[in-house]
Amino acid sequence: MWMYLGLLAALFLGLHNLCKKHAVRGNEVFPVLLGTISSGFLLLLPLFFGSYYSPEYMDSIGLTITRIPWSHHGFIFIKSMLMAGSWVLAYQALKHLPITIVTPIRSAGPFFTFIGAIFIYNEQPTGWQWVGFFLILFSVFLYSRIGKKEGINFKNNKWIFAIIGATFLGASSGLYDKFLIQTLKLNPQTLQFWFCWYTVLILTVLLTITWFPYAEKRKAFIWRWSIPAVGILLVFADYFYFKALQDPDALIMLLSAIKRSQILIAVVIGGFIFKEQNKRKKLLPLAGIMIGVALILYSNG
Repeated sequence: MWMYLGLLAALFLGLHNLCKKHAVRGNEVFPVLLGTISSGFLLLLPLFFGSYYSPEYMDSIGLTITRIPWSHHGFIFIKSMLMAGSWVLAYQALKHLPITIVTPIRSAGPFFTFIGAIFIYNEQPTGWQWVGFFLILFSVFLYSRIGKKEGINFKNNKWIFAIIGATFLGASSGLYDKFLIQTLKLNPQTLQFWFCWYTVLILTVLLTITWFPYAEKRKAFIWRWSIPAVGILLVFADYFYFKALQDPDALIMLLSAIKRSQILIAVVIGGFIFKEQNKRKKLLPLAGIMIGVALILYSNG
């Protein structure tokens, strides 16, 4: 069941990535981020009030936001810091690079999670799972060769380093999720609500320094329907992902890889929507990544 929940998370993440590309076009990154996370927070706010005023009903539908000790708030704040850093870097990169380059690099995230799962959680990969991960990395290298034909030099382009940094921080947050869900026993909606709240606070501080004081920047901002759509789709993706993680048998290394099947939506559909170059050439490394994910999912030894 947790694998199917992971696939549902991947579906919503793929749609989330397409909306994200639309949202950042010609816009500053920080206000877009604040708009998306605030939308997710507002979606979850009725659950918070419902849990306070009608806890029995919220329990009956399984959507209670539980009261947690202050120490748990500290742990959630660390996750908010990790993801805020990852998103800021990823959104900046997405603004300056084709989605068909950004998404495959981010697909290397499961490799970082894979290594962390081995050393931190003692999860045991099989031989074929090793093959799958190295196939994913090799496919990302092929994308870098195609990227050069689009005028993107992977060695000198700072946005490439930004997306690599975002991928590493995102993988670290993924490993941390297992601790929050399985060790601290946080339910998905409680983690999501407080995570959104602290992330809104962090982004508000950043905007107070970099955006709110500048009238030209505020006037240049364009509100689009895709901004709240990004936040809402992310809430659904994270909910299914955290529900999957609640299963004690769930392996974070495999869930991380399953989530990357979102690449199919981002590369195939996104490539046509945004009319990006070299779509056919990108199908070969895309196939490599999908085969790598399949090897991770379906090899048992």
